[in-house]
Amino acid sequence: MARPAKRAPSGTRARPVERGRSARDRDGGAVTTPEVIVVGAGPAGLAAALALHARGIAVTVLEAEDAGRVRPGSRALYVHRDSLRLLEGVRPGLGRDIAGYGLTWRVRRTVYHGRQVFERTRPDLPPGVLPPFTSLRQTDTERFLRGACESAGIPIEWGTPVEAVSSSADGVTVGTADGRERRAAYVVGADGARSTVRRSLGVAATGPRTEGFHVVLDVEADHDDDLLRARTFHYRHPRLGGRHVLLVPFTGGFQVDLQCRCDDSAADWDDEAAVHEWLRQVVDPSYVPRIRWISTYRFLRVVADDFTDVHRRVLLAGEAAHLFPPFGARGMNSGFADAVAAAAAVAEARDAGGPERAAAVGRFAVERRAAAVRNAAATERALAHLAPGRSGRFRQAAAAALSPLVPRCGRWLELAPYGVAGSARPAGNGGGGGGRY
Repeated sequence: MARPAKRAPSGTRARPVERGRSARDRDGGAVTTPEVIVVGAGPAGLAAALALHARGIAVTVLEAEDAGRVRPGSRALYVHRDSLRLLEGVRPGLGRDIAGYGLTWRVRRTVYHGRQVFERTRPDLPPGVLPPFTSLRQTDTERFLRGACESAGIPIEWGTPVEAVSSSADGVTVGTADGRERRAAYVVGADGARSTVRRSLGVAATGPRTEGFHVVLDVEADHDDDLLRARTFHYRHPRLGGRHVLLVPFTGGFQVDLQCRCDDSAADWDDEAAVHEWLRQVVDPSYVPRIRWISTYRFLRVVADDFTDVHRRVLLAGEAAHLFPPFGARGMNSGFADAVAAAAAVAEARDAGGPERAAAVGRFAVERRAAAVRNAAATERALAHLAPGRSGRFRQAAAAALSPLVPRCGRWLELAPYGVAGSARPAGNGGGGGGRY
């Protein structure tokens, strides 16, 4: 277990944060010494910075890594329509730019033991309508977010690791590795799964971890490749010993996600030679030389015990607040919802003052944590379906057999791996962050 980060010195009462002199950003708007520090320049942190800027709140982003960091792999792929709308709202044109660059495949396909049990083709969208999702590498999504921050004049301090965060009723002190202490009225902690912000607050993050693991690959493909036309999920692939495998297209290639068993050895499946062998059983062997990334992950369902501090000055967002597996695309998308809701809460708190100031942040924490708990429950449903017991395997086999005659059986097999119960949609998140997350 990682040791808690050291807290910033607090020998005297913290002074209230004062606003500094005005400057001008590239849009011609006034900015001041930051009222808010965002820790972390990943998707949630950058979105939070944009959302705060859109509300006229001066913000600075602190990022531990250097500006030229290399982020391997596609990582989170999907940006769903809810998120595109949120991003469009905080920076007009941003959601549409991301949607235009990403890939929106039209065909959903599900195969059971080599036999297709479900296929749907999405209709063409009317002009000007945001797509239901767009699929692109997380590094590309971050590139668009960084560009939007740059054009807005939002400062990002790269290579600035945060070592400690301490809060009081008057504001927050952020200690960085260079020995400096920065003050702000609020902090948004979006510094990832090993969040220094969360640990500094003494907030635990708990949840189960599965024994099995997944091997995930990025494979390069041409833009007109047939494999980029459909997302395909294989139950019990006959050439992979009955293991499940998912193929997801994105701009520039496709991701392959192989679900391994609890008693599988990682070396038998994620070693480069092993990957070459089993990938040939899934796609044409000509794709093997085009593998660009190999990684593994385990199903995690982790939620922070609280999304704020006792003084209601620090707000947690993204993977600092929760960790979900890739199935269902709940991680990055819920991080966007956290980010926009955090900015709304800070704006409300700033305008309210008095007891209502703390109450506004408290509502954010309650509502966004409730959304995270719902997402965790959805991933638990997904895991129960992907790693079923004997009766679950029987139900899946029966549904596959009945699917030609009973279409809803095929639809169930299509939706269940992503934690979607039937065709119902989870309730809204309540934090101003869109409906699904």
